[in-house]
Parts: sequence; C-alpha cells; structure tokens
Amino acid sequence: MLGYPRIGPDRELKQAVEAYWAGRIDAGQLERTAAGLRADVWRDLHRAGLTAVPSNTSSYYDQVLDAAVAVGAIPDRFRRLGLSPLDTSFAMARGTAEEPAMELTKWFNTNYHYLVPEIGPDTVFAAEPEKILGEYAEALALGVTTRPVLIGPATFLLLAKGDNPFGRLGDLVTAYADLLTSLGDAGVPWVQLDEPAYCADRTQAEIDALRATYTYLGGLPRRPRMFVASYFGDLGDALPALLRTPVEAVGLDLVAGPGGLRRLAACGPIPGKTIVAGLVDGRNVWRTDLRAAAAIGAQLKGLADDVVVSSSCSLLHVPADLAAETSLDAQVRARLAFARQKVDEVVLLGRALRDGVATLPARPGPAPAAWRDDAVRARLEALRPEHTSRGPYPQRAVAQQARLRLPELPTTTVGSFPQTDQLRQARADRRAGRLDPAGYAERMRAEVEHVIRFQERLGLDVLVHGEPERNDMVQYFGEQLTGFAATEHGWVQSYGSRCVRPPILHGDVARPGPMTVAWSTYAQSLTDRPVKGMLTGPVTLLARSFVRADQPLADTARQVALALRDECHDLEMAGIRVIQVDEPALRELLPPRKTEQRVYLTWAVEAFRLATSGVADATQIHTHLCYSELGEFLPAIAALDADVTSIEASRSKMEILDDLGAAGFARGIGPGVYDIHSPRIPRQAEITDALRRAVAAVPADRLWVNPDCGLKTRGYAEVEQSLARLVAAAAQIRAGAAEPGPVSDGGHWPAVGRA
Repeated sequence: MLGYPRIGPDRELKQAVEAYWAGRIDAGQLERTAAGLRADVWRDLHRAGLTAVPSNTSSYYDQVLDAAVAVGAIPDRFRRLGLSPLDTSFAMARGTAEEPAMELTKWFNTNYHYLVPEIGPDTVFAAEPEKILGEYAEALALGVTTRPVLIGPATFLLLAKGDNPFGRLGDLVTAYADLLTSLGDAGVPWVQLDEPAYCADRTQAEIDALRATYTYLGGLPRRPRMFVASYFGDLGDALPALLRTPVEAVGLDLVAGPGGLRRLAACGPIPGKTIVAGLVDGRNVWRTDLRAAAAIGAQLKGLADDVVVSSSCSLLHVPADLAAETSLDAQVRARLAFARQKVDEVVLLGRALRDGVATLPARPGPAPAAWRDDAVRARLEALRPEHTSRGPYPQRAVAQQARLRLPELPTTTVGSFPQTDQLRQARADRRAGRLDPAGYAERMRAEVEHVIRFQERLGLDVLVHGEPERNDMVQYFGEQLTGFAATEHGWVQSYGSRCVRPPILHGDVARPGPMTVAWSTYAQSLTDRPVKGMLTGPVTLLARSFVRADQPLADTARQVALALRDECHDLEMAGIRVIQVDEPALRELLPPRKTEQRVYLTWAVEAFRLATSGVADATQIHTHLCYSELGEFLPAIAALDADVTSIEASRSKMEILDDLGAAGFARGIGPGVYDIHSPRIPRQAEITDALRRAVAAVPADRLWVNPDCGLKTRGYAEVEQSLARLVAAAAQIRAGAAEPGPVSDGGHWPAVGRA
C-alpha cells in the first residue's frame, strides 16, 4: 500500500488531537493514542500478507506539514514563538494570536487539504529524521519491517509558495541526502518518495530537474533502496526520465493513468527496475475487477524484472473497514471495498501474478433494475440549450438590487454556523430514538431563530439559517436523494481533524421532495432581511461522494443538477430571494493534464448552470469556492454565471484578486476577509486592510464582505467577535475612513448551551 487511513477506525486520532487542543489531555496522552493506532495498522497489514508495509504515514495534521518539519522548512515567524515542536506544527497549521496559519489548499484533485510550504531565499533546510526513524523503530519492535514514506523533494517545492521555491531544489536535495543517509545508517531497507506533481503537465526543465535529483540521490553511498511513487495520473515524459536514474522502483497509477502501461512499453527493456503497479483504486470504494487487473499485471511482467502490486494511491482517501457497515443495503455492500478490503485485493492480485492462480473472484453483475430511473433519463433527453442560460448579468443585477435594496459592500456569511455539542447530541438522540421527529424539529427551529437574531444583532445584511439540521454539506443531500447510500462509519479525513462521511452514489439520482425549503422559509419568516437558501452544487455532490463507475460522470452530474434545479425553483416559489449553490469542489475533479481539462470543465459548468438557470432574473444566485488554486480556471468560474461568487482569499493574502482583474471577471465577488479554519480571531485592522486591497481591485458595487468559508467548525465566542469586526470594517470602508477605528469585541452573547 502507498499509505493507509490514519484517523483510526472510530476517529480516535481526531478526538485525541481535538482533546489536546482543548487542554483535556497532554502531549504524552496524544502520542500514546497515535502510537497505538500506528501499531494496530502495522500489525494488521503485516498479518494480511503485504510484503511491504508503509510507515511515517501517521500524522497529527498533514503529511506535507510533516515533510516541511523533516527538512527544517519552518518559517521564522513560527520559530520565534518559542513553542514545543508539536505546538509549533499546530501553530503552522492553525495559527496563533500572533501569527496567521500557513495557506491551506487542495491535494491535487482530491478533497484532502494540505498546508502549503513557505519557502524563501533565506529558508535553511536541515534534515530532521527523528519522526521517520522513531516510527520505523516502533514498527521494528513489533516485528514489522516498514518502508518509510515521504513527499519527494521536487513535488514538495512544486507545491510550495515563495520567491521561486523550485529554484531551491539543489539546497533541498542536500537535506534529503542527509535524511536518506540517516535512514540507511539505521538499517532501513526501502524508502518511498512520493512525486505526484509529475502526473500533471511539467516543463522540460522540471523533468530534467527530477532526473538530476534522483541521479544524485541514487548515487549516495549509504542509503536505502528508493521507490519513487506517482499517483493521480500518468507520469508522461517524467517516466523515462526516472527510469534512467539509479532508483530501484517506480510506481505507476494504472487506475487514474492507464496510459502508463503503453508509455512503459515504449521505454523498451528496463532491467534492474521494479515496477509498482497501482491496480487497486485508492480513490473510490468499488470492488476491483480482479481479473481485469490481473490481465494488466500480466502485461507488466514482461516489461520489468520485478512487478509489485499496490494501491493506485494512498488509501487515505477511503474509509477504513467495510466490516463496520452493518446497515448498508446488501446489494450496495456486495460491490464495495474499503481500505481493509483493498489490502486483501492487493494480496490476492499479488499471489495470482506470482503463482499463476486463475481463480480470482468475478466482478459483481450489472446494477439492479431498481437503481434505474427512466423518468430522470427522459428529462435529460428533453433538455435544450435554454435550460442552461439566464438573462444577461447587467440586467439581472438591476432587477436584484431593485428587489433586495442592499447597501454597498453588503455583508454576509458563507452558510453554516457553529455545530455545537448540543446540536450534535440532538442528532444523536434523534438517531437513537430518544428524541421524536417533532422534538427534533423544535430544537432545530430554536437554533435557527437564535442564528437569525444573532446575525441581526451584529448587523449583517444578507443572512443564513445556519444549517443546524445538516450533518455535512454533502451527506445531508445524499440522504434525501434517491441513488445514494449513507454509511455509519465511513469517515475520511479532509484536513487536520476534520473528517467527512462521503455518501455512496450507486444509482440514478432523483429528488423525492423538497429538501431545504421548510428550513429556509422558516428562517425568512423571522426577519425582513434576505435569507439565503443554501444548496450544495452538483459537482461538489459528486466530488465528495463515492460515485458510480458504470456511466460517464457528466451524465451523473446532470442527474444531480436536475434535482437541484427543482429545489431552486421551489425555494424561489416560497419567497426566497437569494439562493447559494456551493461548488467548493469545482477544482477537485479537474484533471491534472490540460488536454483533459476542457472536457471536464464543459460538463461541470453545464451542470451548475442547469441547476441554477430555472429561476427569474430577480433571484440572486450565489456560489462559493474555497481552498483551491482558483487562478488556474477563472474562465470556467466566470462561465458558471453566478451573480455573486464568494472565494477563499485570506490565507493567500487576496492574491486571487489580481487574477480576477486580469481575467476581466465582471460579476459580484466576495473574497474571504478572514480565515475560519483557524481559531485565531482577526483584528479589525486586518479585515479593514484586506477590504482596502479588495476595493482597489474590484468596484465597490460588485464587492461583498464575508468570511472565507462556513463557520460550523468554530465556536460562538470567536464567531461573534470575528463577525462584529467584519461588519465594523465594512462600515468603515463604506464611510471612507482613513485609519483603522477601535477594535470591537462585538459585545457578549449568552454562553449557556453554546460550545
């Protein structure tokens, strides 16, 4: 395996990390929990029959952050805080009162988020192998010899930000050489260096640098054997470059990059190399067609001295164990494999290729007829171009302002409000039958009213109902649409301690009835200010679910879009004047190669427009995108044709605004003015400065003021102070104040019952 889930089968690591942050346990207790989880994984993988077990895949927050620490790339602003190594890492990830956190963005085309390394000309790289060697020694004490895993030096710098970070590759490689020498001296037989950045388009200079890097590292006199892993696509021209270096093994993702087989064949004989064949999908939960995978493996056997079967990528992206799911529909369950089952598939394939065993289990048959919805398919056939278009934006903007009468620089939030312990307990009581539907609805309505009054008191212009009834922005809708199945324990890490339970999309999608209308209309009945209807967009519902593989993704997206179109219509008919359809995952499904991106963006944009184009010009459509390199596809963002787009911009210091200006983006825009993924409360002066930068780049009549994402992970005390300062900063900029005004703490809200 290239990696394994690290949060624990019951999210034990998440709970321990959050307990440490809250001061309920100390560092020793946290480490004992993590060590126990690591030991359980190593023993289980070893017993399962894997001939190579990974280590150094455990992390309290993120593997890229861990790699930065391992090479000494800790920004001076965090070193100066004088914290312990553990708390320094958490400060880099979450920020402190003195320092904002490092930037957070998507890990290639997944819903996992990594911390972006900050590399400058003064960054001093130095090998810090303690964590890697410590985990290797732990496993060895259990009788398991492991293969440490580390982000490769080229990918590390290609993911970094700063003044030409890739220009520091020579210096970084020296630190990696010291790391490898330390591992070799400790008797480590193999090391895995991940270079997934080379499955995207790369310049010839970057490919030449990769070859030079591994030629140098391969020449070290005391080092482990090196396995360079790639995933999420085809290595392209980087493959022959790697094969000409001394590395002993190269990994190919033959699920996401099936063309790698042809490219390997074109390289001719490759004596002395091991090919690690990623034949078991590490990104989805469907059972592998083992017979088809074995046929691919048989072709590889003729191309290399040795072939090793593996997952296509780390199993970080799938739930831990299907055995825990006792309530899934039997026909769905029979088609699934979670991480533990994928280990068994790898072992079966390896034995089949080694021993010539032909008795591999057959793939499940066709999907049951009950999963097909002919009415949905007929609606798709009847679609016409007018179903994906609205009136011109200037015409819509006039109609919306006449209806909404908003001030310049309107203030709002992205959607969710804090998910308190009381809300989570109410959901648990509802599931357990301790709270009847009427009692549950009463508690949720009370929370909605609290959220509305809270926002009114702070002075926000466009309100939200806070989403107290929602467990997750994707799971909530998956539980109400046909074609989806929900798990009980299928948790997957998204970032840090944040975990989600992606639904399983197995059949045709339809909406049996309204999903959000009752909550939105109740919220709107409590206030004269506009309340946004809140929906999750079609691409995000796909990207953050495990999606069926038996039809094109574009067809599934259109089915989901039709269901959302009906919901938008019903919200409008119920009097909701602003509807937000979130697409934070638009970047997640973007193929790594530009030659494949146009097809994806065409159907992704079409699906969003299909979902949102059934409303009148006077109904304002918002969308939200976050924690992605949005500058890569701004024309597609503009093509969504949303009236207002809110984006993450705080950690990246509003960099996206220059790109928006250069691209001629001419619709409403809400660049996030503070970071909600950090517990740090922003100073009002910081928000004011961010708004000044925004006003300099975007006309004030198109600029909105909002945090950079939803507030569900925060507590009410910090939300109150942060939003009060946001409202005050907007008022200050409207008034044209030259200097920051006094910092407002936003008063005090009763703390009883609020987490």
